[in-house]
Amino acid sequence: MDTAPGARTRRGRAAALLAAVVAACLAAGCTSGGPSDDGRGSSSRPSRDAADGSSVLAVKVDNARTARPHTGLEAADVVYVEQVEGGLSRLMAVYASRLPESVGPVRSARESDLELLRQFRRPVLAFSGAQGRLLPFIDRAPLEAVTPESSPRGYVRGTDRPAPHNLYLRPGQLMDGPPGRSALTTGFRYGPAPEGGRAEIRHTVRYPAARFTFTWSPDRDRWLVAMDGSPAVTTAGEQLSPATVVVQHVTVRPSDFRDFLGNTTPYTETVGSGKATVLRGGRAHDARWNRPDATEGTSFRTAGGAPVSFAPGQVWVVYATAP
Repeated sequence: MDTAPGARTRRGRAAALLAAVVAACLAAGCTSGGPSDDGRGSSSRPSRDAADGSSVLAVKVDNARTARPHTGLEAADVVYVEQVEGGLSRLMAVYASRLPESVGPVRSARESDLELLRQFRRPVLAFSGAQGRLLPFIDRAPLEAVTPESSPRGYVRGTDRPAPHNLYLRPGQLMDGPPGRSALTTGFRYGPAPEGGRAEIRHTVRYPAARFTFTWSPDRDRWLVAMDGSPAVTTAGEQLSPATVVVQHVTVRPSDFRDFLGNTTPYTETVGSGKATVLRGGRAHDARWNRPDATEGTSFRTAGGAPVSFAPGQVWVVYATAP
């Protein structure tokens, strides 16, 4: 065995480098058994240059600390927050009313996304790879998959941060324009605030390795978003501020997919029913959510059965583990 000081030094450096790579990949939610998260993986779906005008655009957005600040999230109609490997989080931004110039950083898809997106008519899903065994499921799903390989004009690498946290989508290269709010078949109702509720100016949702805090701002009439204790700002310096926040308690179970370290990828069940908390106007409203089928949207009602309406503007849906 080579025990010379130089050999020990080389082994030490190699071990340190390997540990750094493993830690970075785990934080980013990398998967194994297939394409990597840096865009090398793609579905076999043919290239798509434009939507048919009636489809929402859904973009998988990186939410590792090194991926922040985000670009284009402020323009989304709905932002979904889901748990991924290691207790971290990832976002799905859905666009119908307007398309930003750029969105990102873009990252990989998960199995749960396919069920969530069934509520829309042939949505466009922009992502940068997926676990190899998941790709055939994406190919068979009723959606249009757009990756850097299938639509290279739609993506660009930034220079302000290292890969894989620097891949951005250019929606204008994929779609002629936004499909309009009628494409948002989420089942959400918008209108006057429901009666009752309780005053609440701050609400925190915790994942094993991530934390979201929503603080009510009377001046802006919005909920200010913080992630892991820091204000969630865009690359334009604007703090993310949805009009309505839904904390939806769901079943989060192991899927059949694992990352390269053997960690099981969580599966978030969005079909079914359960408890929810709807935050709007500085008040919290207890509700029940119901989505009987994957092809339908999600409704929210009070304990008495009255529909819970959302405030006009952006909605964040945070999927929290059911107690």
